[in-house]
Amino acid sequence: MKELLLIAVGSAFVNNVVLSQFLGICPFLGVSKNVKTAAGMGGAVVFVITISSFVTGLIYKFILVKTGFEYLQTIVFILVIAALVQFVEMFLKKVMPPLYDALGVYLPLITTNCAVLGVALTNVQKSYSILESVVNGLATAVGFLVSIVLMAGIREKIEYNDIAPSFKGTPIVLVTAGLMAIAFFGFSGLI
Repeated sequence: MKELLLIAVGSAFVNNVVLSQFLGICPFLGVSKNVKTAAGMGGAVVFVITISSFVTGLIYKFILVKTGFEYLQTIVFILVIAALVQFVEMFLKKVMPPLYDALGVYLPLITTNCAVLGVALTNVQKSYSILESVVNGLATAVGFLVSIVLMAGIREKIEYNDIAPSFKGTPIVLVTAGLMAIAFFGFSGLI
């Protein structure tokens, strides 16, 4: 249990996928203009990363390793992730059309979100069991959710500030992301 807690805290805060590993930057910067949309994207990513960690762990351990096809892991993982994203996209289109419309092009981009593939490959690289893989995936996704919602909240507040013209738009967002990364670096002493 202690090991799972260390994996969870380490993945969510210490090695935050966005602010420490710099994976998943595209949706982090693109969807973080509104807290509701950011939370929706974060929720979709939580679902996809958690389920893909479980499914890719099973496929790797019980199919690829047993048949000696470990070298196909990246291709297989991408196919699994793409299928899961299609499922999420169909679900959101049917159940939550406003969120589906708000996420726009960023929803299908979860397929190519390197954070999702990065988690699956990290699970294999660190030789995590299926349970450890799921915990790592869930914690990493929660870290993504926390990062994107924090960024969205900050960006909503930035709109009302007087900012130098040379810093308006993307530059101030990148400076903010850098400051957030420095703040999350403070968690490195936890583990």
